[in-house]
Amino acid sequence: MKNKIINIAVIAHVDAGKSTLVDAFLQQSGVFRENQEVVNQVMDSNDIERERGITIYSKNCSVMHNGIKINIVDTPGHADFSSEVERIMKTVDTVILLVDSIEGPMPQTRFVLQKSLQQGLRPILLINKIDKKNHRAEEVVDMVFDLFVELNATDEQLDFPILYGVAKQGIVQYELDQPSENIIPLFDTIINHVNPYPDRDDEDLQLQVSSLAYDDYIGRLGIGRVTAGIIREGQTVSVAKSDGSVEKQKISNIFIYEGLKRIQVSEAQSGDIVVISGISNISIGDAICNENRVIPMETIKIDEPTLSMNFLINTSPFVGMSGKFVTTRHLKARLEKELEVNVGLRVESLEGALDGYKVSGRGELHLSILLENMRREGYEIAVSRPEVILHKEDGVVKEPIERVIINVPEIYSGSVISKLNIRKGIMESMSPDGNYVKIVYLVPTRGLLGYRTELINDTRGEGTIVRSFDHYEKFKGEIPQRQNGVLISNEQGEAIAYSLNSIEERGTLFIGPGEEVYEGMVIGMNARNEDIVVNPCKGKKQSNTRSSGADDAIKLSPPRIMTLESALEFINDDELVEVTPDSIRIRKRYLTEMERRKQGNKLKTNNDN
Repeated sequence: MKNKIINIAVIAHVDAGKSTLVDAFLQQSGVFRENQEVVNQVMDSNDIERERGITIYSKNCSVMHNGIKINIVDTPGHADFSSEVERIMKTVDTVILLVDSIEGPMPQTRFVLQKSLQQGLRPILLINKIDKKNHRAEEVVDMVFDLFVELNATDEQLDFPILYGVAKQGIVQYELDQPSENIIPLFDTIINHVNPYPDRDDEDLQLQVSSLAYDDYIGRLGIGRVTAGIIREGQTVSVAKSDGSVEKQKISNIFIYEGLKRIQVSEAQSGDIVVISGISNISIGDAICNENRVIPMETIKIDEPTLSMNFLINTSPFVGMSGKFVTTRHLKARLEKELEVNVGLRVESLEGALDGYKVSGRGELHLSILLENMRREGYEIAVSRPEVILHKEDGVVKEPIERVIINVPEIYSGSVISKLNIRKGIMESMSPDGNYVKIVYLVPTRGLLGYRTELINDTRGEGTIVRSFDHYEKFKGEIPQRQNGVLISNEQGEAIAYSLNSIEERGTLFIGPGEEVYEGMVIGMNARNEDIVVNPCKGKKQSNTRSSGADDAIKLSPPRIMTLESALEFINDDELVEVTPDSIRIRKRYLTEMERRKQGNKLKTNNDN
């Protein structure tokens, strides 16, 4: 007997509770054994996802309820991974829009909702975290309704079911004053709101690949929904590529989802989400059809990258001390492997003397996640400052503009506004939000590079920033870079507390005593705007009056620890971030003072000409 199938996606802003809701789906549908130990956010299986508490890669699972198979897709909530969300909309019948009962709709909520409405889907609204004392669920429902209207939802889409819940406790209820003990109201709403996928098994095969995966044993995998027909193991199919060409290929293996597991099957029916292997060059948007009957499908447009960085081989004196993969060949192989599944990425070889690749992606987080993965795998890389990718339309240079929402205590709002104005931002609105002020700005992506760290410093750590790509606009002109200079080491060796004590008076240190440094390494930020060369390895000379060990009593301030993201935000054009498995260092592009001077003179001559 044919399974009844409904595919749903859980969409929301970062931290609204998507992965927690999927946990509740799985736990209450009997996927886990009674004695099975289950981690929270079980779908966030990647180490970085678990550490950062965000979903980076969309993942599938399935549950059974009242004889209906429900395929669930947990989607990323961060703007840098929005192209994943967009493609997934084509494979689902409805979406559960999760909104925080205090925050209300955020920029990313707007993005994911817009994509689902454009696909003609009828969302289900779930107001989450109603257990919080200061929740404003009714007000948030009105805000979401206004957002639907603003996004030109149809009358049918505006008639959306509203549920309230606490995903953490696995509770969903129909009304705020109607307590519930489980998630059944959500299951029932899905089944009443959406008809199961129609039986189209007798039609010609149609399947469009919406995402990719990679398996070390069976190679590249295509994931998509069987729109029509039945797909069989060993079947010869025609693959219609996005450029209009058609290739004959053979399906090796077919997998479907049961709970969290990928189960191999001999055939899959219409409506189901499947994973197929055997087509080595399979790509996003490819349509898989019967061998002799090709039915092209509407192409899937992949968002263009907005940011690029140069990935260079590491040339510092400490190269190879902690990493296994340090050559251009290693770097090339790893980036090619990433291109197999990361479709939002572009990789180009760098011309001239530079030994490396220009890697373009959807944003800082998109690229820094790749770097973090590579570093954990044993790669050593030097990375340049992120650069925004400009577009040319009808002879006019355009740049990406982001919508930014900043929440800060009122006393810091003046400093935030003046900084964003300098960065060519335009204020859209400003409104009180409890003891805080909510400021909405439209700012060029260029202007936001390095701003997060500044915001944290300006607001004593109390400010929060949420950003998402909005549109392209005419180039806004020059935006000032970092105002502070840096402290540069002129020696290789071990940093000594005695010399760091005197250097600390000049600014903020990034290293502590005992750390290894080399010539050209940036060891701190100068309080003024020029770079200073210092010697952090100079020890105190022994004299008749005091021994050289008498500096034990020196008290240094804790160094500022640079994470990968904060280092990428911090650097200027003449600096690089050295990324290795055990450390993140900042260095000058040219390590010796002589080389830096030469380069400075060259630039000056070029500018004068």
